[in-house]
Amino acid sequence: MYATAQHGVIPKISFDWSEKMPKTPVTVVGLGSMGSALAGAFLAAGHPTTVWNRTASKADPLVARGAILAATADDAVRASPLTIACLTTYEDTRAALEAASLTGRALVTLNSGSPAEARRMAGWAKDRGARYLDGAIKNVPSAVGAPDTLLYYGGDKAVFDEHRETLRVLGGDTVHLGEDTDLAALYETAVGGTLLPALVGFFQGAAALRSRGLEASTLLPYATKWFEMIISVLPTLTKEIDSGDYSDPASSVDIFHAGAAADLGLAEEGVDVAWQLPMHDLVRRAVEAGHGDRSISVLTELLSVGAAGSSTTAKRP
Repeated sequence: MYATAQHGVIPKISFDWSEKMPKTPVTVVGLGSMGSALAGAFLAAGHPTTVWNRTASKADPLVARGAILAATADDAVRASPLTIACLTTYEDTRAALEAASLTGRALVTLNSGSPAEARRMAGWAKDRGARYLDGAIKNVPSAVGAPDTLLYYGGDKAVFDEHRETLRVLGGDTVHLGEDTDLAALYETAVGGTLLPALVGFFQGAAALRSRGLEASTLLPYATKWFEMIISVLPTLTKEIDSGDYSDPASSVDIFHAGAAADLGLAEEGVDVAWQLPMHDLVRRAVEAGHGDRSISVLTELLSVGAAGSSTTAKRP
């Protein structure tokens, strides 16, 4: 586009002012593989980055890239309006920040733990005057900073809104789940519960193939298709669960119950299948409760505890 001036036509120049604005200083506490990836992403995006770790030498590669190593956790927190704590547990986070002055500071935790632990952490942070946001990273360190990397948060919406663009540096798919501070931990444990059973199932298959002298890599194309199929049926299963109507099954409890013998028969190939026994017991209990002809998603009712989710609440047509 052009604008007319007194001496003729000159180009109209526009500026991306967001690129000219100074970046928010950030502190990262905890420099394991994930914490180091977080600090590296902030540095790459041009944020002044202060770091602290109990073992100071872990900061050396980041300092070489321009990070500032704080002498204490308190110095680290004071250096920035936003502190990201990425340690293994909430207990580790509290221990690391016990002597830090948190009053008025925005504190974001990105560690593992239960919803109850997240609530306790929120109370601890509030007692120390922090503005608190609890989060979870749903990917591996190498994916930090990618446009499709998912991070979700629960807690103080004002903190999320204020630092939204800074937090998006860590992953383009950045979501605030709600004001409840335990929501990220709740979704983290809800989603994470699928990981170990899925991996152990894959490892069992790999063990079975190796018992025949076959390479685990030959399982990949078929396992990938299988996981894609599972993904494709999740919308139907969640609809059944939310409605409480399990009467029109694509796969019934009886089908899974009948398949248990074949699953356990893999033991004859030299594979330990004992890890499956609790799952088969859950299916057996569903049959005994009269759910054999219903969708396998009815197992949700057996896994729920309390009046809101007892196995007797499932609707029948």
